[in-house]
Amino acid sequence: MTDLATTSPVETGELPADVSAAVDGDGTPVETIVVRLGRGRFATDLASVAEVGRVPAVTRIPGVPAWLAGVANWRGRILPILDLRSLLGAVATEPNRSSRLLVLTDRGTLVGVLVDAVEGTMTLDADIAAVPTGVPAEAAALLRGQLAHDDGPVAVLDVDAVMRLRDRLPRGRRSA
Repeated sequence: MTDLATTSPVETGELPADVSAAVDGDGTPVETIVVRLGRGRFATDLASVAEVGRVPAVTRIPGVPAWLAGVANWRGRILPILDLRSLLGAVATEPNRSSRLLVLTDRGTLVGVLVDAVEGTMTLDADIAAVPTGVPAEAAALLRGQLAHDDGPVAVLDVDAVMRLRDRLPRGRRSA
């Protein structure tokens, strides 16, 4: 299995150098937050981030997929908490001092994503390469692509795809 966002697809020969996609559709630079999930680094459009905070107490829900860690009380709201590491091929670990909750928002819907660490922000001002061919389909479906960076490759999360994970929940577990 390819360890996502730890090797450059162009360097490994998995993608031709000319395969790319615009960062935001029209090439405009996008501000992102870079987080670590396992050994991989992932960028998320800052416009989709409601806030970043410490990991709250999470209540597990029986009968849901492993990527749904549970729910938490976040600022008086019940917030679904996702652990994308299993979908992205990263090893899940217990939260520690550097772990954070990345709260994503899309059209009024909030979801929390557990991350191992927040590395900072980065401007994506170049084209991103397609997802490497060796990446499992389940992981590739959550990504817009991968960007080569001086500190190593960074995979770009597709927030819309993360939000669509709710469609994969058992019928009785979805809310309107």
